[in-house]
Amino acid sequence: MTGKIPVFDGSHAEASAPSIWVQRWSPLVAPGGVVLDVACGHGRHARWFHARSHPVVLVDKAQAAIESIAIPASACEAVVADIENGPWPFAGRQFDAVVVTNYLWRPLLPTLLDSLAPGGVLIYETFTQGNETVGKPSRPEFLLHTGELLKICGQLRVVAFEDGFLEESTGKAPRFVQRIAAVRALENRAGPGDALPGTASPPVRYRLC
Repeated sequence: MTGKIPVFDGSHAEASAPSIWVQRWSPLVAPGGVVLDVACGHGRHARWFHARSHPVVLVDKAQAAIESIAIPASACEAVVADIENGPWPFAGRQFDAVVVTNYLWRPLLPTLLDSLAPGGVLIYETFTQGNETVGKPSRPEFLLHTGELLKICGQLRVVAFEDGFLEESTGKAPRFVQRIAAVRALENRAGPGDALPGTASPPVRYRLC
């Protein structure tokens, strides 16, 4: 049973514009940070981040999809792998951002969180319960439970979260979606005597969009 979720939006979804959610929260990613695009399809988000000077790492099980992504090899590491039935191809590696859209394979979720470097950003968007009343996907394994991404990201700093219904728009059917932007806290590298008494590091400013 694959976790790749078919999208029925009246067009070639993978060749469409980047997700508005990904566009909105991509500024959270550190300048020049490496972005892992999971189940990348034809690379709409890879191209978005590449255009903003981020090296990108891509993984998808479809060889044809990977080969269609026209990003110079110097800025793109593309991997063809079955991440549901085979080994995780990035074992031991961490990234400045992990991006996932229209894909849900619950056994992989802990691995995705472990793939975030300190300060790394998770940008996740997919379908949620209720979508079965308006179209596809409708099978439970493709639909998040209410608030599920919040629970999954309990150890991260949640910057933004939405769980609701999107009306029909140009080229896209009405749909129930859940999406999150969350950050793994930076490691505190200061030693016991490094901070002045009564002082604290200023909080990180996660700019809202």
